[in-house]
Amino acid sequence: MQAKKNIGIWMDHSDANFIDLSSVENDFTIESDFNTNVKEAALSRSEDIMHNKEQQMHEAFYKKLADKIVKYDHVLLFGLGNAKKELHNHLKKDLHFKDLQIDVEAADKMTPNEKRAFVLKHFKV
Repeated sequence: MQAKKNIGIWMDHSDANFIDLSSVENDFTIESDFNTNVKEAALSRSEDIMHNKEQQMHEAFYKKLADKIVKYDHVLLFGLGNAKKELHNHLKKDLHFKDLQIDVEAADKMTPNEKRAFVLKHFKV
């Protein structure tokens, strides 16, 4: 039987830090394209446009994350705000992830070492 592939993802709406327990070298970050400059440019046109742009860019961000998550068996989503819950809902709608075990936990800002320790503790490695 093949070992389960676990990943921890600390995230907010601006970026997602993937913490792969198999090796620190496998850790990586994906950043959202929705940043302050994009927000201000869209807001200068109208608030509705800004909200639509934000929604579209968050969906694109979650799609990028999903493309990386698909190769794992068990995922821990943790971090600030609602982004982790939004990604969880995004994944639950996609049948590619029906067998994926997803855990969601709240967490404060953390250093890279604290994030790794949090994931290690969660998966009890």
